Amino acid sequence: MTFHRIVFLESMTNSELKYKLNSNSPVIAPSMLKCDFGNLHREIELLEDAGAQVLHWDVMDGHFVPNLSYGAMLIERVRSLTSMAFDAHLMISHPEKYIDDYIKAGCNSITIHIEAVPDPGDILKHLNQSGVIPGLAVSPETPLSAVEPYLDQAGLVLIMSVEPGFGGQSFIESSIEKIKQLKSMIPADTILSVDGGIAMDTIAETAGAGANYFVVGSAIFDQADYSTAVSELAAKAGSKTASST
Repeated sequence: MTFHRIVFLESMTNSELKYKLNSNSPVIAPSMLKCDFGNLHREIELLEDAGAQVLHWDVMDGHFVPNLSYGAMLIERVRSLTSMAFDAHLMISHPEKYIDDYIKAGCNSITIHIEAVPDPGDILKHLNQSGVIPGLAVSPETPLSAVEPYLDQAGLVLIMSVEPGFGGQSFIESSIEKIKQLKSMIPADTILSVDGGIAMDTIAETAGAGANYFVVGSAIFDQADYSTAVSELAAKAGSKTASST
């Protein structure tokens, strides 16, 4: 598969980036939660060389989810190391207090949870006006009716196919029907992302259901060769993505 890397440009609008992501689907977004933080600079170089298009940053506060990860300061420090787009997934309570920190850190898309902000309209509007792709995430037990009123405001909708807060979980099979349902609800240019348990044995089915943006952790970082892992995942998803559009 030939990769067309998404290059971060300060002059690129959120609409332009969303168009590029959709045009270059399937998008493989390595979940940086699984990387080797002792060699973070090298990990970013390896992922860029592997053809990854976006880096996905899972932010956890120890409150909305039990685990604690990293914050805007780390993301800002590494922003200058790569031209890849940055996608922040905020698994945090009261994200409205911290949104501007992640915008300042250089994130190109920022996703908040409907469970953390039952009425996210103002935040989504603020993200859009700030030139960031506004994202909305849905946990496994949350019905799509919770996000339905806001789908026209979200440039990206993320289906969690595991419980948020932990890496390395098994894919929840009921997520397939949820992806299919969401695909029928969103505008044609909305990015449909899936996060959790995405690997060689699950990515094709999620692509066939309508997803075009895949957050991947163990299936990349547990492999000796990131380039092979990214390429094989993209190839597996690619034919199914094409057939579902």
